Amino acid sequence: MTDIYLGRIVAFAVTPEGNPAAIYRVSSRSFPNRMATLSEDGSALAIVPKPGHETDVRRNPYIAYNALRLVRDYAVLTNGSQTDPVSEKIAAGYPVRDAIGLTLLAMDYEKDSLDTPRIVSVADLRSRVGYLGVVRKDGIDVRAFELEPGTMVHLSTYEHNIPTIHNRSAFTANTAAEACDFALTGGDFAHFLNPVTAVAAVAVKGAFTVAYKDFIAE
Repeated sequence: MTDIYLGRIVAFAVTPEGNPAAIYRVSSRSFPNRMATLSEDGSALAIVPKPGHETDVRRNPYIAYNALRLVRDYAVLTNGSQTDPVSEKIAAGYPVRDAIGLTLLAMDYEKDSLDTPRIVSVADLRSRVGYLGVVRKDGIDVRAFELEPGTMVHLSTYEHNIPTIHNRSAFTANTAAEACDFALTGGDFAHFLNPVTAVAAVAVKGAFTVAYKDFIAE
């Protein structure tokens, strides 16, 4: 595979042990000085500027947001402020597809200089069926995927920005920490340029466990 820049990436995966997982990776050329952190109330994992780079949000208000929330039996991961309304709709009882689609339709793509799409991944604790959704300037798409163990399907803001089984590949992680490592440098992700940080939720023994890891160049 040729190295390629995809921007932000979400993925739904099923571990080799047969457990569902959702993953988010920040890749960035313009705003690499970001990190993942546990939110103040402990209910979410957020993407924020690194210390000393807080004023970056004045240049682009889209670079800081909750990237992960756990709600009911679901893990919701996204590349922007849509994480919270998707989660809130699921908590209110909306079907996952509707929660994603209604939120993306209402919020639309990001109005930055690149018309960056909003992307979403949702994993179901009880199932090997997960969802990927996107709203681009030219359309909106939400799809369900049922995967075999040891596989994943990804969706990105650029290039691979249509949910399709053609973006399926091998997935070797079994824990949230391993999933973060994989998202930064493993499998097909190793060919996706400019990694910054990764966030993951993986089902283990009937509950989602979460992890995050910032990329450190060797």
